[in-house]
Amino acid sequence: MFTCLNQSCGAQWKPEEVTIKNEGQGEMFRCPHCGARNYVIRSVKANGKVTYKQVRPQ
Repeated sequence: MFTCLNQSCGAQWKPEEVTIKNEGQGEMFRCPHCGARNYVIRSVKANGKVTYKQVRPQ
């Protein structure tokens, strides 16, 4: 589950509900509700499956 990190939004999305792409600043998805950028880290498992983990700002 991904959560929009825009303070006024906070909507939650399943991975299949968002499109992850690289817009030149790393892999991210745009919140379908508010359009905010939310960054993710891509991992490839030993079996070849690609997974994404959301990056939370510090």
